[in-house]
Amino acid sequence: MSSITQDLIVIAYKRLLEQLPALTKLKLVARLELRGRGDVQVFRVSAPGPEITKEEPEDARIEISMPRADFNDLADADLAHWRTAYEHGVVKVGGDPAVIRLLGGVIAKHEARGKLKRVR
Repeated sequence: MSSITQDLIVIAYKRLLEQLPALTKLKLVARLELRGRGDVQVFRVSAPGPEITKEEPEDARIEISMPRADFNDLADADLAHWRTAYEHGVVKVGGDPAVIRLLGGVIAKHEARGKLKRVR
């Protein structure tokens, strides 16, 4: 079962990097917590890569927590869906404030570029 979950984590990671190429060289360890019915799965996701192991990471700089069912839906979603889930409290992010600020800045710049009108 965790093999399927790890495959979904890879899909989500690659999908987000497609939209945020500025993060491709970022070295970061994240703690991903997926909550299911009476079950909590914790993964260590190390970037770049990603290298994924099912364990409690000691060196995580950012923590991401969400229901398993929502992660299944978001794995192949675009950045706008992730933002909506975060704004509605479905995805919770914690950890090092500097890392959270960095990621938020990269996402904000990406969204600002998308809103610019292109000159022909």
